[in-house]
Amino acid sequence: MGPRAALTRVTSARAARARAALARVTYARAARARAALARAALVCAALAWAALALGASPAHAEGYRYWSFWQRERGAEAWTYATQGPATARPGDGDTVGFRFAVSEDSRDAARPRGPADFGTICADTPAKDGAKRVAVVLDFGTAADAPDHRTPPKPRTECARVGEDASAADALAAVAKPLRYNSAALLCAIAGYPATGCGEQVDATSHGASGGDGASGGDGGHGEDSGRGGGGIPSAGLIGGLAAVVALGAAAVWQARRHQRR
Repeated sequence: MGPRAALTRVTSARAARARAALARVTYARAARARAALARAALVCAALAWAALALGASPAHAEGYRYWSFWQRERGAEAWTYATQGPATARPGDGDTVGFRFAVSEDSRDAARPRGPADFGTICADTPAKDGAKRVAVVLDFGTAADAPDHRTPPKPRTECARVGEDASAADALAAVAKPLRYNSAALLCAIAGYPATGCGEQVDATSHGASGGDGASGGDGGHGEDSGRGGGGIPSAGLIGGLAAVVALGAAAVWQARRHQRR
């Protein structure tokens, strides 16, 4: 065998070994990439199940059992949740104030007073007097579901308070619904002695706040606009957060797998 033939054989052998080594490296990289993608898929699946379980679990919203305070100026057709307490709010002559006992999470979830709220009807038998003003007062003691002992509360009623011109809503309430009870922080705890105990205690709103249906009754005769109790058809925060985590971690896993594949 001549030198040229020998050189050709050596070169061919080296090329074959190089191709074999390259094939082994390529196969190993592909196997690692497939394994990484499989792990990423498992992570995504696990996170998806966790997110769905989190979203499907019932939310235990914390609420408070208390007397909410509402205002309705003369001529208005709907209740407005008061932005100040009854001790500082000063309704005008011909205005209506309302109080509703219920379990609510916040002002957006609070149930409105039910029943008639028209000043002309409530104060029809109370004549005007110089140096005084008339304020219609609507008292809604809520439902058994919201009562501390789950017993039927007193029936809603209306009163017409004739008080001094600069009297507050609390003054008007005291004129027609004694005894009132306040706590040390001046929070209104009881109207006309109801409830006998407790004051703004925290409760599980999902199990106690069952007054949502009648809470929507905000106008005369109980036909007002929606109470603002929300949540119907809106994904929970847990579900949204869980799905966001799935997307983020899943994308990171896929990116890592592709990175291994390019090496």
